[in-house]
Amino acid sequence: MTSSYQDKPWLKAYFLGPYKLKHSMEPYPEINVYSFLEDSTREYPDNIACVYADEEITYLKLKDKVDRLASAFVDLGVKKGTAVASVLPSCPEFIIVDYACMKIGAIHVPLSILHKADDLQHELKESKTEFVVCSYRRIPRVNEVKPQTDVKTIIYAPTKIFPDYVAPEMEDISEPGYHLLDELIEKHEPHTEQVEIDPKKDIALLPFTGGTTGVPKGTMLTHYNLTSNVIQTVHWMMDPLKVGIVGKGATAICVPIFHSYGHWSIHASISWGLKMFLMDPRDMVKIVEVINEYRPAIVFAVPAHYTMFCDMPLKKGQIFYYSAAAALPPELAEKFEKISGVPMGEGYGATETSAGATVNISAFSKVTGFMKQVKRGVGVPIPDTEIRVIDPETGEEPPVGEPGELWVRGPQVMLGYWPTPGSGLEENGWLRMGDMVTMDDDGYFAVVDRIKDMINVGGNKVYSRVIDDILHEHPAVEVAGVIGVPDPDRAGSERVKAFIQLAPEFRGKVTEEEIIEFLKDKVKPYAVPKFVEFRDTLPLTLIMKLHKKVLREEELAKLS
Repeated sequence: MTSSYQDKPWLKAYFLGPYKLKHSMEPYPEINVYSFLEDSTREYPDNIACVYADEEITYLKLKDKVDRLASAFVDLGVKKGTAVASVLPSCPEFIIVDYACMKIGAIHVPLSILHKADDLQHELKESKTEFVVCSYRRIPRVNEVKPQTDVKTIIYAPTKIFPDYVAPEMEDISEPGYHLLDELIEKHEPHTEQVEIDPKKDIALLPFTGGTTGVPKGTMLTHYNLTSNVIQTVHWMMDPLKVGIVGKGATAICVPIFHSYGHWSIHASISWGLKMFLMDPRDMVKIVEVINEYRPAIVFAVPAHYTMFCDMPLKKGQIFYYSAAAALPPELAEKFEKISGVPMGEGYGATETSAGATVNISAFSKVTGFMKQVKRGVGVPIPDTEIRVIDPETGEEPPVGEPGELWVRGPQVMLGYWPTPGSGLEENGWLRMGDMVTMDDDGYFAVVDRIKDMINVGGNKVYSRVIDDILHEHPAVEVAGVIGVPDPDRAGSERVKAFIQLAPEFRGKVTEEEIIEFLKDKVKPYAVPKFVEFRDTLPLTLIMKLHKKVLREEELAKLS
């Protein structure tokens, strides 16, 4: 019998191996995100909270630093609803800033450490940020854009980064408005005042994402969004195993924590009092060393990591390997499961869903004999997540098994795009995910294609429209555009390829290297095209737009 979306056939799949999982996690507590840290510190004060490079910090010490920074923020003029941006790598300082903001009701705006000046300026200006906490190495870039923004106060830290993990030599900055993070923490007493917040309405986090237009937009995530999503995901799917994990286990976070997936990983880890190993995503040797030596309960990584793990000396062990942020090819999952000896989990979501919307843990049921075969794909909707699949052309629901755009509604769905609640949402709070999906009769979903032209480079979003616009700034370019082509070296990832039609007078006079060089200081490193192809004419649509679908089909035909 064919299922329907209204039947919610995925509820039958709510098992972790032999263990039945709850159909709902309601009611979700209406709490401040800071409660996760407060509760875990009370229960496990002497447990190690995070490990980074050669540093360890206990939950008690982490909370003390958070509370002291919260006091410093208040003294500097940060109030409830004030935006505080961070430009930091995956490091303890990021977590301290994050939870200090949560405690006093400020809005944390996590910005990418890789941002070029244009992106940094746009997001600081758009969010009306006056306070920035950054790595000492990023002060010149923040200073470059500061005059065009509302930034008045810069707090900096000598963060250690890959590959040497050595703190930089710092010069004293005596100008007003600049503060050393450690000094602020040291000279302030812990903040004790309880700030009243409305978890369902007050914004906790304002990460920027491409949204539906390709132009980065602030995503308003409330305390309720963030805490609910942790409960819907890790607390739900790992519930049968929590006795052996809570307050005892560890996580290896191999993704940038300023990214929604990495940020979610932090909150999930802290909520259960786990030890977090904060890893630089590029340091594969160190990641494998940590996994082999410390045997974390959960590893949060992306498909590119699992591709590289397959060629590294990874020891077998009872570890839950989780993949998200990019499509996990079935052949990679199968290969890795043979090497590691354990089943993998896969998640799917977006910044707008506080990270998670679906999860695939079917491999656990297969390995324990409760399913005949693994269901590959993005899995089933997490508890209390409503799903619609809509044909974007007709607005109707297609038959089960036929592709349509995924719509999502649930406690984890954003308040809206900054600054207007409801912006970016359909009527009654539905979020259009922008992905074409199919559902089988068992309620498992698979992503068929992206609707928009966003390019996925190792989990990083590249906005093709931005690159297109910059290419058109080159005096020799007449028509240009970029697309994503599959990266043979990184499963689930793409490479950026540029197609250029030169103005007649420049044909034969511009090289691939010149175009790449032109883009290098204007976009993030991963957004620079790996290939440039010059053509006399490029395919155009009826309304004279570059026909990217044709270009993609041509590239895929070459691969087949």
